[in-house]
Amino acid sequence: MHSTSLVQTPSLTLSSGITIPDSKMAREVTELVRDTENSLLFNHSSRVYYFSAATGKRKGLTFDPELLYVSAMFHDMGLTPKHSSATDRFEVDGANTAREFLRRHKISQEDIDTVWTSIALHTTPGIPQYMHPVVALLTNGVEMDVLGIAYSEFSNADREAIVAAYPRTGHFKEDIIQAFYDGIKHKPETTFGNVKADVLADKDPKFQRMNFCSVIRDSQWKG
Repeated sequence: MHSTSLVQTPSLTLSSGITIPDSKMAREVTELVRDTENSLLFNHSSRVYYFSAATGKRKGLTFDPELLYVSAMFHDMGLTPKHSSATDRFEVDGANTAREFLRRHKISQEDIDTVWTSIALHTTPGIPQYMHPVVALLTNGVEMDVLGIAYSEFSNADREAIVAAYPRTGHFKEDIIQAFYDGIKHKPETTFGNVKADVLADKDPKFQRMNFCSVIRDSQWKG
């Protein structure tokens, strides 16, 4: 357990009414993720939920806050040693972990598929925005907290309240890059074709990207 300092989870309700769902499953999610992830990832995931939900509220989208909360809280679980596989992308590891959790709670397969997809695609630009609101909004929340995309579309009051409840570290930008690296460095091949290759290139001078064109040219086809 990494996050004993987070036993008292802060209660935050934004001016728009956005808050963490008050349900048994949501409380179990909070406890599970808090006890598995370190405070950096737990707070990041919590902020992602608020930014995601606030985006949905602003855009007038209809979504299930509980499913969005599960998606946000599990989206980086694949970076943790407990849930990191040897060969799958970390996004898939997180999605699989969420799927197992939701199955235990007898959630419908349709809703499980939505959550799985939202986590699996949250680092794949250009696709989620055309999908189910939960899929689209999770990516929106991640992009806001990590990349600052749509930063100005959130009020100062909301940004400050979210960060006060779930603080960013003093050097969050570098800390989250390091966390990404620590979670994927043992399986660099899984970064082929996705943004995490940039993380390995930044942190590991010996890292060599796979090249899509080289894969085509080196295949067994004659021409």
